[in-house]
Amino acid sequence: MNTALALPPPAETVLVTVYGADRPGVTASLFAVLEPFTVPVVDVEQVVVRGRLVLGVLVGAPADQTALRMGLHRWAAAEKLDIEVVSGLGDNRKRREGRTHVTVLGAPLRPSAMAALAHEIAECQGNIDRIHRLAKYPVTAIELDVSGADPDVLRPRLARVAAAEQADIAVQHAGLNRRAKRLVVMDVDSTLIEGEVIEELAAHAGCLDEVADITARAMRGELDFAGSLRERVALLAGLDASALEEVRLSVRLMPGARTLVRTLKRLGYLVGIVSGGFTHVTDSLRDELGLDFALANTLEIGADGRLTGRVVGPIVDRAGKAAALRGFAASAGIPVADTVAIGDGANDLDMLAAAGLGVAFNAKPVVRAQADTAVNVPFLDTILYLLGITREEVEAADAAEEDLKTAAA
Repeated sequence: MNTALALPPPAETVLVTVYGADRPGVTASLFAVLEPFTVPVVDVEQVVVRGRLVLGVLVGAPADQTALRMGLHRWAAAEKLDIEVVSGLGDNRKRREGRTHVTVLGAPLRPSAMAALAHEIAECQGNIDRIHRLAKYPVTAIELDVSGADPDVLRPRLARVAAAEQADIAVQHAGLNRRAKRLVVMDVDSTLIEGEVIEELAAHAGCLDEVADITARAMRGELDFAGSLRERVALLAGLDASALEEVRLSVRLMPGARTLVRTLKRLGYLVGIVSGGFTHVTDSLRDELGLDFALANTLEIGADGRLTGRVVGPIVDRAGKAAALRGFAASAGIPVADTVAIGDGANDLDMLAAAGLGVAFNAKPVVRAQADTAVNVPFLDTILYLLGITREEVEAADAAEEDLKTAAA
């Protein structure tokens, strides 16, 4: 005998939708009208776009729906708002399995990109449950909550849309794991900083063209990184070590780098860097930005104060970067699944694959094809949007810090 209890039939509800010019007090005024009817509030959604309000309130149906409707319409007329009152049964339908966050970035973001994005979600049997804006500059960032589509099926299809529409689209499984990511590890050259340090050194040594060619081939995955690094470093033999300090002082952070690190640290994240470059630069960046971890290669300097053309100790290569990510996570007691890795070259691929979220930042094609998601705008702080952090939240935190500094001065 089936002893399962039958679910009660859905209760009668009333959906009230209000449209019009937004101003303080509208929401409070609406609930004041509803209060005398002693109806339960079931759901509320509100959005304001360029000063225009859309407010939806779902309530239980009162005994006298006619009186409710009359009261709501009188209120709307007095407030100079449009209103729609619709009776029905129950709440929203239960969201389907396969819940996904889809983040789209554009500078500018074009309607064709949104159309293609929405079309592919529908083709994958997905439903867009909610859309909201994360940022309006320096890029437009929009997040869509999607249900019913397999994220692993959706990701390659939206990657094709991103390429065709010149937008960045990230697909992530929804759930607590997204909020749990507590360690971010970045590559350095062409990720945290602009350019390649070894090429700057090569310019001082008079072998820039040779080194740049080897670097480009290594980043595309055409050459073994460790071997290519030894070959490039050998070309620097005889360079006065003072060039290291000149190059360090000339380093330029990627736009948005300080904002990214500052915001992550405020939120309690640990932040590290791992580089196939050199400790003379990475140690300085660690101290300047207050990073928690840093690992890179060390150039050997001879007794005459010149580079010997060799590296001291094991080379931080593709496998070494992934090992560093795991080591940083283990030392902090953070599961590797709760990490984010950011990089641009083929030697970052193992690190990106090991992390809970691997982000290809202005990366080579081989990296974009294999990473979880790709960002192709020159602003490192756009990574925050992939974590669900809005531009308004970042600016509010910056303003609050400035206020504290002013008050303390």
